[in-house]
Amino acid sequence: MKILSPATLALTPLLIAAAPAAPTGSPISPDRLSADVRTLASESFQGRAPGTPGEAKTIDWLVAQFQAMGLRPGGRDGQWTQAVPLVRTRIGEGPVSANGVAWTQGRDVYLSSVRPDARETVRGAPLVFVGYGVAAPERKWDDFKGVDLKGKVAVFLVNDPDFEAAAGDDSVGRFGGRRMTYYGRWTYKFEEAARRGAVAALIVHDTPGAGYGWATVTAPAGENYDVARPPVPRVALQGWIEGAAAERLFQAAGLDLPTLRRAARRSDFRPVPIPGAGFSADLPVTVSRAESRNVLAKLPGRTRPDEVVMYGAHWDAYGVGAPDAQGRTIRPGANDDALGVAGVLEIARAAARAPQPARSQVFALWTGEERGLLGSETYAADPIYPAATTVANLTLDILQTAGPSRDVLLVGQGQNALEDRLAAAARAQGRVVTPEALPERGLFYRADHFSLARRGVPTLLLMAISGAPDLVAGGRTAGQAWLDGYMRCYHQSCDAWSKDWDLRGAAADVDLIARVGFDLARGGDWPEWRQGSEFRAVRAESAAARGR
Repeated sequence: MKILSPATLALTPLLIAAAPAAPTGSPISPDRLSADVRTLASESFQGRAPGTPGEAKTIDWLVAQFQAMGLRPGGRDGQWTQAVPLVRTRIGEGPVSANGVAWTQGRDVYLSSVRPDARETVRGAPLVFVGYGVAAPERKWDDFKGVDLKGKVAVFLVNDPDFEAAAGDDSVGRFGGRRMTYYGRWTYKFEEAARRGAVAALIVHDTPGAGYGWATVTAPAGENYDVARPPVPRVALQGWIEGAAAERLFQAAGLDLPTLRRAARRSDFRPVPIPGAGFSADLPVTVSRAESRNVLAKLPGRTRPDEVVMYGAHWDAYGVGAPDAQGRTIRPGANDDALGVAGVLEIARAAARAPQPARSQVFALWTGEERGLLGSETYAADPIYPAATTVANLTLDILQTAGPSRDVLLVGQGQNALEDRLAAAARAQGRVVTPEALPERGLFYRADHFSLARRGVPTLLLMAISGAPDLVAGGRTAGQAWLDGYMRCYHQSCDAWSKDWDLRGAAADVDLIARVGFDLARGGDWPEWRQGSEFRAVRAESAAARGR
């Protein structure tokens, strides 16, 4: 296929429209992608929630697919799975109030717990506004200033101190500008509150800062999961305050939230007590334990089997929830991430038919991603294949369903040399790489590849909600319309398989990951992290294990 320059792409839409969605002879089939998603997102799989009958059916089906391809079990001791022991909790109804004003769960506040306690009770705990709640000595930033949070409720802003920074704010550029760092993620904020002895942690919700609306926050319906033996302490209650409810809380306490937002963008910010009767809640918690499972399959390498190229996606979705306007209760997760799973299965089928490469290839389908990357984190903390000799992790998590695209969206630009390989593969398809349009959403920290990245493994993530694709039919305007429509169904019951999907563009993206992975499996080089990446030093420590 002729390789087209970006300038030619912009000038010849008719030529692009005539080109195939993926290179001629690509082993990735849009029809097989669709068929696999239709199965995984069907009602009989019950939304694929961990620890439910839907999980058992999912695991059996996935293993059967790998067996039919002729792959080998990729777990320990010849097993297809890796155990992920989970605690599953669901908050029940009970009184919640802040400074004497009653809050309604799901409307004013969204609370959950990951502690295995039958009841969580907080009585009049002082509320303290901690700004963005960042403690980053390497960036010369400390929002806490030694203030004691023991027994208190920490109230955070979402994202980083420079997310909304303006001239005069000394946070400008200190956290990567609009690109979210891990300090901006809710997971970091809840963990930091627990480390400092807070009894609860609440984040003020705003859609731009969070990257999603209130409906996405409340989608789990009070349910939460954690690994059975978490490595860090947990607060009793964690959650979000709806934006308008937060405004009322601060105003009633004689504080101005917009003013405090501006103050929090400076390094001299100090925590601000929110005067009043404090935060109270008395909530029953249903606690159960489950042993969920990651699914792992492999194709051993011919000459360097200990060196591993890993492909990944998460099989779990949100299971059964409250009825929507049409009475639907199953949240099938068709795109998020049954389509990613289907992509990994397609890559595995292609790899099984190809000549055996030098390196091993591992196909990992994770549990618990929607609950905080729990399956991939369990694996990364106790890896079956050492991180030091894992060449790369290539992850698929949400692909666009609107047809061929002139570009592929890259999450986390500037992290590692895998981006160069992606760009070369895209050129071979007559396409270009476009950096994510919304780096403030922190998507690089919100998918399973991150569990491997923080152990130093170079990663590549394709996630279609990182921007509007440049569709062959309609350009970015049509791509934005697709994105807007999908985000209304994100984590909702309407994220369902449709016969109207056009998966040619998704197949082309899966083909890109296959090209990168197969090239790595045949070769002998080791992709590096870029200078300035927070993961470069971790990888460098393990260089000796790779014969460096």
